[in-house]
Amino acid sequence: MNQTADGVDLNSVWQEVADALALYNEERTTIASLLSYRTVQVADAVPQSSSSDSFEEATEFGVPRAIRPPSDVLKLGYQFKDFDISLRATWRFLREATAEQITAQVVRVLEADNKLINGTVLRRLFSPTVFQNEFGHNCYGLWNGDGMTPPPYLGKTFTSSHTHLLTSQSSVIDSQDVEDLLRHVTEHGYGRVGSQMLILAHPDDVDAATLTAWRAGVEYRTGGPLPKFDFIPSAAMPAWISDETIHGPVPAAEYNGLVVHGSYGGALLLQSMYVPKGYVAVVASGGPGSESNSVGFREHVNPSYAGLRHIAGNGPYPIQDSFFVRSFGVGVRHRGAAAVCQITASASYTAPTIAT
Repeated sequence: MNQTADGVDLNSVWQEVADALALYNEERTTIASLLSYRTVQVADAVPQSSSSDSFEEATEFGVPRAIRPPSDVLKLGYQFKDFDISLRATWRFLREATAEQITAQVVRVLEADNKLINGTVLRRLFSPTVFQNEFGHNCYGLWNGDGMTPPPYLGKTFTSSHTHLLTSQSSVIDSQDVEDLLRHVTEHGYGRVGSQMLILAHPDDVDAATLTAWRAGVEYRTGGPLPKFDFIPSAAMPAWISDETIHGPVPAAEYNGLVVHGSYGGALLLQSMYVPKGYVAVVASGGPGSESNSVGFREHVNPSYAGLRHIAGNGPYPIQDSFFVRSFGVGVRHRGAAAVCQITASASYTAPTIAT
């Protein structure tokens, strides 16, 4: 037994899977890549104050005072766990299966890994729960009013009740909710030069809110708040006829491989089924894997354990009884770089259930 039922050498199938994984691990254009950055640190010490050092007047004989590192820091940890799934390709299966049937199972593995990565990153973004990693470091989410005070920015101070987990207090997301999310991010200094504001929403919530029909100062539902901005469809949207003039550039059709449906208040709207229904997020993204992104994606310090790995089985051919392993963990480092809103009439925020 050295080939599939359609005559493909099993070693060739193994090599094809290895080549596919190499490309898959290198080129990722998922929602998660725009929200996270890779790290091997177990925790980062982040300054929690904006106090700065000062120069002193120089003297002829004096030695300058040394600059001092911030003393008020917070350790932000990252979890780390191992996940695996078996291909379970027995010698009898390999004898009867075609190469296409084998690679179809690998595609299902890649889909499961994509769900695991996106689900874990989004779960961290939408959940206020504090976890601990194996070193006892707290792994935080966004600012959630738990008594910790965000550091001031450009003279603006915050209270210990400040939270980035909001509720719409209505059955739909309104323009004011999105504007509040944008303000919550920008007032901490994010979304400025070098980053792009993104609105992440489930397609059903976009349709229910008629978000793409928002116009500045125009009522879109009875009793609803009036938008401050116009929603501008992107170049990817179907052509439309209008007697209005668009001032400024039309949003590009895509952003790092993801379809852009338009923009509101300068933030690009990305619709995704990965975003839990009933929730909307606004994030400041520096691009795929940028260190300015909110969530830290921790991998093992040994690069051999990074990415999705295919482990050979014990059979005469490596693909027989082989399995796949993903080792990673997450934690929020930039706690003010994103804000989320639950679409509910309640004033209390409840984290969603996100499948991984």
